[in-house]
Amino acid sequence: MPRRSRRTLPLAAVTALLVAGASACNAAAKDDASSDSSAGSASFTLVTPDAVGQNEFLKLAVTGVKAAAKAHNGSSKVFESTDAASQQQNVQAAVDAKPDVVVLVGFEFADLVAKQAAAHPKQQFLMIDACTTRAIDNVSCEVFREHEGVFLAGAEAGLLSRSGKVGAVDVLDTPVFRRFSDPFAAGAQHVAAKTETGTRFVGGQSPFDDSARAKEQANDLLSKGYDQLMAAAAAGNYGVFEAAKAKGAFAYGVDVNQCPSAPGTVVDNVIKRTDIAVEKGVEQVLAGQTGTTTSYGLKEGGISLTGLEKGVDSSQCVIAKHPDVLKKIEALRDQIVSGELTVDDPAAVG
Repeated sequence: MPRRSRRTLPLAAVTALLVAGASACNAAAKDDASSDSSAGSASFTLVTPDAVGQNEFLKLAVTGVKAAAKAHNGSSKVFESTDAASQQQNVQAAVDAKPDVVVLVGFEFADLVAKQAAAHPKQQFLMIDACTTRAIDNVSCEVFREHEGVFLAGAEAGLLSRSGKVGAVDVLDTPVFRRFSDPFAAGAQHVAAKTETGTRFVGGQSPFDDSARAKEQANDLLSKGYDQLMAAAAAGNYGVFEAAKAKGAFAYGVDVNQCPSAPGTVVDNVIKRTDIAVEKGVEQVLAGQTGTTTSYGLKEGGISLTGLEKGVDSSQCVIAKHPDVLKKIEALRDQIVSGELTVDDPAAVG
């Protein structure tokens, strides 16, 4: 999966699934330091939960930390993890290096950061796409309003559906994960009021990894005539894509451009711009705005659709063939950005 091997979903509010501490092993560090590493220049260390490789979600985070280093005539390093043990050692190595900011991507680091922040109160931490369970003075968090982008994807589905049935395969039936199904239904019904909607949940013992189970849930919807499916099944997204392709139906991806995974089947993707979150987050920390959580949505450019980004014509996304639909989606985006249209957040408290 482009996001991670276990999931491609933003889990800023998930705490029950945090990775427990593990024994140390060799850290996979990659030095991306700029030519200027003189005393007094800023330094930033990024720790990823998995190897970056071709993971576009993590590659954007690397781009963000490099941009921050360039903006401050400083240096950057990237520590790539491969498992829970290397995550722990990489966080320790990053703290030992004493950079201006340690940047971490993903919920896997929440427990580790909380412990390290308490032990090293002068070290600044910036968490991306997640946060600690409680506010900490030297931990800043950058999270995303994914539901805004999901709403737009749902609107695309409502406009493109031939059967009038739009569904979603979601990883778990919780308020946080319903950010990827409820707004999809709401978006479809916003543009086509009579749209029938439905959601199936992967669940089971390995909800983030079960492609076969995700495919089964997709097939259940497809057998009932649903022809547009939001794939919010983490690594199971590929199973959803396979099911949709076999039935001549369509699907929507998350986090990065998943259209190349199933050309002609994936219509569009809800994109999270981790590069923007990293670069802006570092700026806030250096400006002394620490210990806070900042939310990025359509207005801030942190959430978007592949169809609304440059290069859509070469994205291999089905939506590129529907410029008329994209014009309507652009109008909806502008309404959300201006505040004229509000998208309900299933994960909102109270």
